Amino acid sequence: MSVTIEQVKYTAALARLQFSDEELVKLSEDLNQILKYMDKMNEIDTSDVEPLSYPVDVRKPLREDEVLPGVTREEALRNAPEHDEKFFKVPKVINQS
Repeated sequence: MSVTIEQVKYTAALARLQFSDEELVKLSEDLNQILKYMDKMNEIDTSDVEPLSYPVDVRKPLREDEVLPGVTREEALRNAPEHDEKFFKVPKVINQS
């Protein structure tokens, strides 16, 4: 399977990209090289290989969860430029048409 310049042009048009003629040739060549590499990889027998999530078995040590006190409503509202007794007041950002 190979990628033609017309296929690259078509795909570029779908993505609304513009390329010069030299760039189209280079892209076509690059894509064909990638496909050749994928064909080469498909020749490898991987029937006895188990699938991996990661290529290296890495175990990240997990720390214990520690419950810490949170910020109270009064403390949070104390830093707000405008508020009422329960809520932050913010400028209106939605226009009604």
